[in-house]
Amino acid sequence: MKFLSALSLALISVAPAFAQGVGYTDTPVIRGQKWKVHDKDRPNPAIVTPAPTFSHGAPAPSDATVLFDGTDLAGWEKDGGGDPKWKVEHGYMEVVGGSGGIHTKAEFGDAQLHIEFATPTVVKGDSQGRGNSGVFFHKQFEIQVLDSYNNKTYADGQAGALYGQWPPLVNAIKSPGEWNSYDIIFEAPQFDADGKLTKPAYATVILNGVLLHNRKEINGPTNHRATDPYKAYSGKGPISLQDHGNPTRFRNIWIRGLGQYN
Repeated sequence: MKFLSALSLALISVAPAFAQGVGYTDTPVIRGQKWKVHDKDRPNPAIVTPAPTFSHGAPAPSDATVLFDGTDLAGWEKDGGGDPKWKVEHGYMEVVGGSGGIHTKAEFGDAQLHIEFATPTVVKGDSQGRGNSGVFFHKQFEIQVLDSYNNKTYADGQAGALYGQWPPLVNAIKSPGEWNSYDIIFEAPQFDADGKLTKPAYATVILNGVLLHNRKEINGPTNHRATDPYKAYSGKGPISLQDHGNPTRFRNIWIRGLGQYN
């Protein structure tokens, strides 16, 4: 018993400060907040049961670009280059773990994105190891995809979180295997000629008809266990989907520009 106790203490001393798989204690404080990145003490959002459908199966508007119609990945490429290796069948694409994330060949600025996803019916793992993926704008700003149904994890890593920054206002995920609909309004950051930030990025996120973020400011690129400042870029970029090792599915993906008032 004395040997086991000593070994346990040794392991604790060298292991990352991670609390029972649901949060960290050794990460930096998020700019403008009192919480640390993935703070283990940050309260989880309340659970809201969404209606059976909202925008599920919504056809693309006439001015939208269809990114995935259920037949092929012609408009996508593997992160780092090459053809995607994800599975396409029955009108959806499915992550093939270890094959790498994918992103659109086309780039977009301010946009309205519709995308539907389903986490695996067979539940494996817990916390961040369960149905994990992500929707990225410009390879920098992640809206989390996760099986958050009866699955405790850190608050800013819930489904619908602005990952590592803001938890969703509520947890409106459906049960494993059911289709969820995301409707996201993304406003890209803007920079002046000297590369100084003049306007941060914003995101409005609706999951299954339930508002998760209302034009919420994104305070820089989203990251795991870190908080990074903005770096100047064109304000345009691809839409990316993450390979986190889980066979998450996606379907009915379309995007349209926000336009301007006359």
